[in-house]
Amino acid sequence: MYGYLYCPRQGEISPGRKSSPDHISALSACTLLNSRIMTIAKETFFPISELSTYQAKWTILARVTNKAQMRTWSKNGREGKVFSVDLLDAEGGEIRASFFNDAADAFYEKLQVQKVFKMSKGSVKIANRQFNACKHRYELVFDKAAQVEEVKEEVKISTVSLNVENLRSVKDKNKPASVDVCGIITSFEEAKAFTSKDGKDLLKRVLTIADDSAVSMQVTIWGERAKQDESKFQNNPVVAMKGVWVKEWQGGLSGSLLEAGSFVLNPTDVPEASKVKNWWTQGGSSQELTYISQTSGSGGAAPQGKNMSVAEMRRASEQVQEQPELYTLYCRLQTVQTRKRDETQQLFYTACMETKDGRTCQRRVDAQNFCNACNKTATKVGTRMNLRCQFVDSTDGCWVTTFHEAAQKAIQMGAEEAKAVEDGQGREAVESLLKSKYFDRPLQVTVRAKLDSYNGEVRPNVTCVGAQPVSLGDHGRLMLSEIQQMIAM
Repeated sequence: MYGYLYCPRQGEISPGRKSSPDHISALSACTLLNSRIMTIAKETFFPISELSTYQAKWTILARVTNKAQMRTWSKNGREGKVFSVDLLDAEGGEIRASFFNDAADAFYEKLQVQKVFKMSKGSVKIANRQFNACKHRYELVFDKAAQVEEVKEEVKISTVSLNVENLRSVKDKNKPASVDVCGIITSFEEAKAFTSKDGKDLLKRVLTIADDSAVSMQVTIWGERAKQDESKFQNNPVVAMKGVWVKEWQGGLSGSLLEAGSFVLNPTDVPEASKVKNWWTQGGSSQELTYISQTSGSGGAAPQGKNMSVAEMRRASEQVQEQPELYTLYCRLQTVQTRKRDETQQLFYTACMETKDGRTCQRRVDAQNFCNACNKTATKVGTRMNLRCQFVDSTDGCWVTTFHEAAQKAIQMGAEEAKAVEDGQGREAVESLLKSKYFDRPLQVTVRAKLDSYNGEVRPNVTCVGAQPVSLGDHGRLMLSEIQQMIAM
C-alpha cells in the first residue's frame, strides 16, 4: 500500500507517480514539512507557519489567543457581520482568522479565548496589516462552509505568542511602531467613558507599566479590557501585551493597545513574565524608574503654563501676586550647579518610599533611614534628585531649583543611574556625565512663580515643576504658526 505526501505546490505525490526534477525537489522539501505535521488522536494537522495561498486543503489545531468584538460592515450596497480571532499552534505559528456572516453567527459564542479548536474549510489570503497584529504574511477567512470543533484533551500550545521588547529599547525605536511588551502594572487609573469625535461611545483605562530595564510607560487599554474589575490590576500583576501602538506625544511616548492585540494578566508561559516578576520582588519595586510617557512621574498631567521666553518669564515672575503662576519655556539646559563657593553641592538625597493612603512619602531620611514624617525607620527607600539648573534661550538665562521628575528629564538620566556613577567612579565622573547633557537638546520647561518669605522678606520664588524633551515636529509647527501670524500682521 502506497502512502501519500502532501506538497503545497504539487498537491498529493505518490511514490508511483512519475517525477520531474521539480517534483523531486518539491518532494524533498515536502518530506521535511510532513515531518512537522502534528498528529493528535490519529489526526494530522497542518503547521500554521506553512499556510499560504498554495494550500487548498488543510486542517489546523490552534488555541484562540485573542478575540475581537462582532462588528457590521457595508460595502457596495451589501451588508454583513464579521469578527476575528488570533490563532496559535504548538509550533508557535500564529495567524488571524476572520468569520463572516453565517460563520460569524455560528461560531462567535463558541470560539472562546484560551480554548483549543481544530479548523478547516477556510480560505487563505494576503494579510491586511491595517487590522492585523500577527506576523504571518497571510490570514484566514471562514464562511458558511467552515468546520470548527473544540478539542477537549490537553494540548501543549502556549497562551500567547510574543516578541517582547524591553521598554528601554522601545524608547529608541522609530515611531510610530507596534511592539510587544511584558511588565509590571505599577499604577492604573479608573475606567473612563467618553464619546469620540465621530459619536462612538468609548471606554478606556490608562495603565503604567515598568520592566527590568528600569523604564516605565503608560499604555491605554480599551473596551472590555478596560471594563475589567479594578481588583485585576491591583497588587502589581504582570501583564503581557501584544500589539501596543507607540507614538510620540507632547515630548514623551504614548502606548495604546490595539483591538487586534492581545492582553494577558499573569501569563504562565511567557519567559519574560517570570523574569520581570523576579526583578520587581528583588528590588525593582524600590528602584528609580525612567518615565518615558507624556505625563509627570506622579501620574498626573504634565503642568502647562503661559508660553513665553526666558526674558519674559523673568519680568512676569517679578510681578507675581498671591496666586502662583505657571510659565512654559522652550529652552536648553546650560549648567547644573555642582559647586557653590568652592563647596560641593549635593545632587541626591535618600527618600522614604513607604506608602500611606495610596501615596508615597518621598520625604528625606537620615543616615539610619529614619523618616520624621512617618515617625519610623523606612523599610523602603529610594534616591531622589534635587538640582539647581540654569536654562537659557536666545533672550536670557535663569537659575531655578529643579525637583526629581523634572531634573531627570532635564539631564536625560535617572537618579539611581547618576548616583551609581558617582558611587562607582567618583564625583568627577558624574560631573563629566552632566556636562555631556548641556545644550544637548531643546526642552519644554514649566516653572512656577510664587511669593515666599525669606529672612522676613517677601519675594518671588521660581522653581521648575516640569521638564520634557521637545517634540521637534510639534514645536516646529508652533513656530511656523507664529511666523504666519507675524506675516499676517
